Amino acid sequence: MATTSAGLLLFRRAPDGGFEVLLGHMGGPFWARKDEGAWTVLKGELEPGEEPHAAAVREVGEELGLALAPGDDIDLGEVRQKSGKRVLVWAREADVDPAVVRSNTIEIEWPPRSGRRLEIPEIDRIAWFEPDAARRLVVSAQAAFVDRLASSLRTP
Repeated sequence: MATTSAGLLLFRRAPDGGFEVLLGHMGGPFWARKDEGAWTVLKGELEPGEEPHAAAVREVGEELGLALAPGDDIDLGEVRQKSGKRVLVWAREADVDPAVVRSNTIEIEWPPRSGRRLEIPEIDRIAWFEPDAARRLVVSAQAAFVDRLASSLRTP
């Protein structure tokens, strides 16, 4: 059965009238030397019975290591990734300094099926990207969220 994740696509407005989005680079040895397709919207799996939007806010706090100020969130809907995972995302305007972010850690088996456990940051770095760069770097199905945010920001 496919899992469901929820997250927030944080954005900030650029001086030229455009915007940038905050993406996280997935941590661990598998992703270490990858760039395209190795970035993600900040998100995580829902706990049993957890409301998706509440899960999105919780997950972003865990992955950034800081609490976000409340905001007016924009529902960007859902996508299904190649793995079958459902991803539900909201956008929130916020200006986060990547230098102060401290992601939570997770434990993985590495190399796979080796029995060796390794503790890694869930997100090893975050960065702000203009929409075109974000679409190129983010997990392919998640590029739709950048497009939906762009459409939403153009609507008065």
